[in-house]
Amino acid sequence: MLDYEIQMQQKGHTLIGGVDEAGRGPLAGPVVVAGVVMPLDDLIEGVNDSKKLSEKKREKLYDEIVKKAISWHVAIVDAERIDEINILNATKEGMLQCVENLGASCVLIDAVKLDSRVETVSIIKGDQLSYNIAAASIIAKVTRDRLMKQYALEYPKYQFEKHKGYGTALHVSLLKEYGPCPLHRRTFIKNFF
Repeated sequence: MLDYEIQMQQKGHTLIGGVDEAGRGPLAGPVVVAGVVMPLDDLIEGVNDSKKLSEKKREKLYDEIVKKAISWHVAIVDAERIDEINILNATKEGMLQCVENLGASCVLIDAVKLDSRVETVSIIKGDQLSYNIAAASIIAKVTRDRLMKQYALEYPKYQFEKHKGYGTALHVSLLKEYGPCPLHRRTFIKNFF
């Protein structure tokens, strides 16, 4: 998972970051973008695409990543902003914020092309191919899951702790029963009403 990082080192980059998001597809909640610069001489075992890890494993790795990271940043773009500028632009906005706050000379990004004053490299399936992007994917996913659990306390009837805002049968049935709450992305749910 270090091929891209090594390529960037060979180009003269010393601080290489990775950026990924969690929550582009859900009907409710924010999109969470994380960026991280990890030391490449002290790797954390088990870092992988967050979707391939159990919640327990992600939580454990999150703590290790945050502890070891040279720098890291999280951007949270809420449902209102997603509705205003669309999910791709909201994701790019969060990614740009991360890229510009990492202090890296080069940032590897999962799939999305970004215009930035910092050099960025878009990698398809980057969360499976780059150590830094995989670490960022874990931070993004854990942060978003924790947020959705907090929102579940605020809006208990939607049971966000169970589906994290994704369009599961349970979530759709609750949405139809109770109507949307402020966390719902209006542009994502318009077909349900």
